[in-house]
Amino acid sequence: MISSVRGEVLSVSLDHVVIEVGGVGLAVQCTPSTLATLRRGEETRLHTALVVREDSLTLFGFADADARELFGLLQTVSGIGPRLALATLAVLDPDKLRAALVEGNITVLTQVPGIGRKGAERLTLELRDKVNAIPGADGVSSAAPSAIRAEVVEALAGLGFPAKQAELTVDKVLSEQTDATTSTVLRAALATLGRKR
Repeated sequence: MISSVRGEVLSVSLDHVVIEVGGVGLAVQCTPSTLATLRRGEETRLHTALVVREDSLTLFGFADADARELFGLLQTVSGIGPRLALATLAVLDPDKLRAALVEGNITVLTQVPGIGRKGAERLTLELRDKVNAIPGADGVSSAAPSAIRAEVVEALAGLGFPAKQAELTVDKVLSEQTDATTSTVLRAALATLGRKR
């Protein structure tokens, strides 16, 4: 397993970088955000994951170990290969991805090309409890209150509650619970709306 590479950047392309390591130029697949930090002629170090296939050996590179760990974790879900895992990290930075998985935020996950609603649901179901085990995760969701509000209002509307009533109830719950997660806000809102019916 090649866990990192260090050397001079020989060239930077749209989807990969070539780094000279001990006289050998290694092609390393990277996300656009990682590639944007690399300059030809400069020395760099990337955390890497080697994916071995019958017909190829492919290196995937990341600016930090946290992104590499998430890359490996994403591939434990059926239907998610290295290309789709890299695409996920290209669209969502590690913190945003972790928050989306913990919160079960399907809307955020389906922003990734190639991940539909069913795939996003499978990701959250299988990885929700595992993402907190990754070093660097503090277990606290970083989802913004506005994102939680939008998601809970959408869920309540889907359950048949009038949009205006759902919005007012969610706003009230959020004002009372400053450190709430999507699930706690939804439960509190349902309890409040249930009493009004």
